[in-house]
Parts: sequence; structure tokens; C-alpha cells
Amino acid sequence: MSATTASPARVEGWRLSPVALRWLCLAILLVLWEIAPRAGWVPQVILAAPSAALIDGLAEWDIFASALLFTFTEILISLCFAYGLGGLAGLVIGLSPFGRKVALPLASSLYALPLVVIYPVMTAWFGIGPASKIWFASLYGLFPVILSTAAGVQLVDRNLITMARAQGARFWPMITEVIIPAALPAVVSGLRVGGALVTVGVVVAEMLAATDGIGFLITQYRTMFQTPQVYFGILLVLVLAGGLDTLISRLERRASRWRPQQDHRHE
Repeated sequence: MSATTASPARVEGWRLSPVALRWLCLAILLVLWEIAPRAGWVPQVILAAPSAALIDGLAEWDIFASALLFTFTEILISLCFAYGLGGLAGLVIGLSPFGRKVALPLASSLYALPLVVIYPVMTAWFGIGPASKIWFASLYGLFPVILSTAAGVQLVDRNLITMARAQGARFWPMITEVIIPAALPAVVSGLRVGGALVTVGVVVAEMLAATDGIGFLITQYRTMFQTPQVYFGILLVLVLAGGLDTLISRLERRASRWRPQQDHRHE
């Protein structure tokens, strides 16, 4: 009996947490990635080992650092446009019955389109410099911000608005002190998706037509069959996108914890 009862405890003691399981899966993936090209399972011209990518990439770090700074600047500017214009448009649409009936379905339809097809038009208008990348990436990340902001505004508890009006709140204080804080969890969720799409938009645009940036380097090294440098550039993009996603996800968790407290106080 004692051996029988002790066995589940030992099994329970070895159970991994979700975080530990994610790190374990990542470690297994990296090990397989390292072994596959070195063992000849995959040709090294197609898949470079992560150690080779790090060694060759760090040897040319000055080139990658300059390109990374260029791409990061484009992403920051694009985020300002996508977040600013998307948040404002979503707020207007969410507050307006006409916007909810007309503009919201239109934004949803445009979001479903493969916007990458319009990038040649952007290059025709703005050239292959940073301007075309910024406008394309801003447009790419704009629609999830619009849709999430509009949805968040529509889901605001009407009791909060009624109480604010009963206390004499005017239009602007109503927006800044009631509607925006109450819609914040949904808004931040849209910022997370929009940020990821902005990063993808900038890098993809650089890969298609550019003279600088991480995407340009990836394309350049690919044409020269320098596979380790290609994968080092991809790793930099993953780190950049992961860092932005981690930052916004923390804001999302804080906003989600904040919302129930607000709702609880106004019940």
C-alpha cells in the first residue's frame, strides 16, 4: 500500500510547469536544429546549424548592427502611425453608430485581404527607400488596432457611462477617464497583433525591394548562398519580434488584471 500511494506522488513531483515545458521544447528544437545539418539529414546550404549562424553572424556584427538599427527605426516609426491612426480611427468607429454599421465591416474586409500585393504600388509612390516600408508596415498593422479598439469601446460597461454622465462628465473627460481605460484590455490585445504585423511588414518589404535593413541583408546573403548569415538575420528578426511581443504582452496582462477591479467597483 505504501509503495502504491507513493508512486503518484513521485509522478506528480516530476510534472513540468507550462513555462518549463516551453523551455524544454525550445531546447529540443535547438538540439535537433544543430544536429540535422551536421549529420547530413538536411544539406547545409539549406539549413545552417545555429552555432554556425552565430559564429559567422557575429563575425560580421558591424554590418548586422547597422542593418538592425535601420530596421528598428522603421519599425518604431511604423508603430507610431499604426497605433496612433488605428487607435484614433477605432475610437471614432466604436463611438459612432454609423461607423459601427459602415466602417467596421469595411475595416474587417480590408484586414482579410493579402495587403502584401499593394507593396509594388507603395514603391511606385515612395520609391524603395524607408518611406515605402514605413507606410506599408503601418497599413499592415493598422487594421487589427482599429478592430480591437472599436470592439473594446463597444464592450465598455454602459453603467460606467451612465454614472459619469450623472456626475456631469463632459465629452473629453468621458473619453479619457471612462471609455479609454475601460477599453484598455481589448486595445492592448490589438496592439500586440498590430506590432507583430508591423515587424513582419517592415522585414518583408525590405526583402522585396530595399537598399538597407535586416530583410535586405537576408535576401542579399541568400543570393550569395551564405546560409549561416541568412539564419543569423532570421534570428535577429525573431529576437526583435519576440522582444516587442513580450513588452506588449506584459501590458496586456496588467490591463487584464486592472479591468475586473474597475468592473467590481462599479457593480
